[in-house]
Amino acid sequence: MGLDLDRVNVHGGAIALGHPFGMGGARLSTTLLNGLVARDVNVGLVTMCAAGGQGMSMIVERI
Repeated sequence: MGLDLDRVNVHGGAIALGHPFGMGGARLSTTLLNGLVARDVNVGLVTMCAAGGQGMSMIVERI
């Protein structure tokens, strides 16, 4: 597929990091924010699926 593995899912997924119910979004958002600083980049994307076919995504810009 030609994906740049240095930019796609750089911190692994829910199984690798643990998936406690009720705080997945907070953990994903915090990991994204820490990753932006650690990698010195300005834009990041986080996505999450939820029960019943729900989903959300959030694009964050570091200013």
